[in-house]
Amino acid sequence: MLDRRLIQNFDWVLLLLLLFLAGISILNLYSATYPIRDMGGGEIFTKQIYWFLIGFAVFLLMTTFNYYVLERLAYPVYFVAVALLILVLITGKVMSGSQRWLSLGPVSFQPSELAKIAIVLVMAKFFSDRGENREFRLRDLWQPLILTAVPCFLILKEPDLGTALFLGMISASTVLMAKVYWKSLIILVCSTLSVVPLVWFGLKEYQQKRILSFLSPGMDPLGSGYHVSQSKIAIGSGQFWGKGFLKGTQTRLHFLPEQHTDFAFSVLAEEWGMVGSVLLLLIYLFIILWGLNIAKSSKDRFGAMVAVGIVTIIFWQVVINVGMVTGLLPVVGIPLVLFSYGGSSLISTMAAMGILMNISMRRFMFQ
Repeated sequence: MLDRRLIQNFDWVLLLLLLFLAGISILNLYSATYPIRDMGGGEIFTKQIYWFLIGFAVFLLMTTFNYYVLERLAYPVYFVAVALLILVLITGKVMSGSQRWLSLGPVSFQPSELAKIAIVLVMAKFFSDRGENREFRLRDLWQPLILTAVPCFLILKEPDLGTALFLGMISASTVLMAKVYWKSLIILVCSTLSVVPLVWFGLKEYQQKRILSFLSPGMDPLGSGYHVSQSKIAIGSGQFWGKGFLKGTQTRLHFLPEQHTDFAFSVLAEEWGMVGSVLLLLIYLFIILWGLNIAKSSKDRFGAMVAVGIVTIIFWQVVINVGMVTGLLPVVGIPLVLFSYGGSSLISTMAAMGILMNISMRRFMFQ
């Protein structure tokens, strides 16, 4: 039976923020797929509505149990995620030259999305087990390094450079929260920078071209630089108020590539201008700040670290995607969280937000 105190402490602010974001996302997706309805755009829009309904069901489901259970399940969830990443390299479905999806009948999903939640749980478990006031040195971090490196390596083999880097950023953010000795932190940063040249030679040719196009936007405007060029035209043409709903020329004429996934923000910026863009970013800011407030008021270290980990999932996806579509960062294929089309990303993110809600609801209760 559900404790009445949990209902009283239900986080309505977090739910309303998610509902508001979902509404804007669906409206923007309708516009993004409107000119391609004869090519399946209507089906994309309808599917996303179903994914949101399923996502909110998962969100509510994740609030029905005590999140302390996740502390015991952290390592099992991690090993399941790694097993699925190995399975996707063996039997996964190949789409657009990448092997990232597992098929369950008519439904396909990306195990890398589960890996994001798994890395948050296992890092929170590792650091919470080792005390709250301890300051970690470099020799203490070899286990987190291995825990992060294994899924990152498997995701790189798909290949999916963006998600692998993103996973590393989530892990690094958690390590920083765990209070690392500053000398160890400097050594870790310098060591990471020293292997950048080796990483460069390990990249695929198209990945190298994307980075070179970022450094020199005019190098290949009709090839590797096309995506960003068209995106910047769309964003800039929106100006202050935007061109209006369904009136974006870059979107309507389909000059904007991947306009319902990676470049969904560009569609919004063209049609609703700076006003709409700032409003969307403010919603993300409120979600991030609210999540940090939940972490701060959590009664245990595990809950606080999980909450911060979930916030970093939202934060880094917003920073990377918005930076990518505005030309401030290289194009790495990271969608805008809870906004771009995609079932796997949406369901996993709503599950993570459900865990955040779970921590919020139980922050007033004794263990």
